[in-house]
Amino acid sequence: MTDTGTRIAVVTGGGRGIGQAICQGLARRGMDVVAVDLVDPIETVALVEAEGRKALGVTGDVSDPDDVARIGAEITAGMGGCHVLVNNAGIYPAKNIFKLEYEAWRRVLAVNLDSQFLMTKAVLHHMCEARWGRIVNLTSNSVGLALPGFTHYMASKMGVIGFTRALASDVASYGITVNAVGPTLSRTPGLAESPMAGAAQEHVAAMQAIKRPGEAQDVVGTVAFLASDDAAFVTGQTIMADGGLVRL
Repeated sequence: MTDTGTRIAVVTGGGRGIGQAICQGLARRGMDVVAVDLVDPIETVALVEAEGRKALGVTGDVSDPDDVARIGAEITAGMGGCHVLVNNAGIYPAKNIFKLEYEAWRRVLAVNLDSQFLMTKAVLHHMCEARWGRIVNLTSNSVGLALPGFTHYMASKMGVIGFTRALASDVASYGITVNAVGPTLSRTPGLAESPMAGAAQEHVAAMQAIKRPGEAQDVVGTVAFLASDDAAFVTGQTIMADGGLVRL
């Protein structure tokens, strides 16, 4: 990968919600952005370009190894590489353990955890070549809570923390840092489609030190810091950007 001075960020789940906010926030900080999503992230591309940065939208399923191989090839062809990877893609269907089937369990683990492994493998060689890289994995503050109906989701998000800690040791000698960020329940299109919308979000907000519902923008600053030179000595960590609800 040729380093032209402009860093390239790849954001999965970049088509809406927190992922879209991260794409726009990184563009505002001078990065070119690749937004990856199941559907064409055309709106995100427009937002990044409005910030004066180069944007590329890539469609695909980041939990599918064949799709990820193609996504990686499109990133290389379209942008030349990747300096920053934000593994944001995730799903959170609520289902009690008594009704949870194996297929649903595997789907949540595949999207929330397997995708982070696959996307990391797809772009890691670019970072190793540049001897600089930032990987930011989205987990959830739910790992510090006892929520019924989310065994699959919480297992996947605890897995993200373990993956982050171990990966940080594997890649540190290449100038690559790896950290995780845990949002609270945030106002996004995905939340609006879930049973956690409305009263549930207000209940969570009431337990926070900062007593207002989380917004997608509340995660951007933490991700941007971890993606910057300023965070060069921070790795293997999990930071909760959740209004002070879960404290590690």
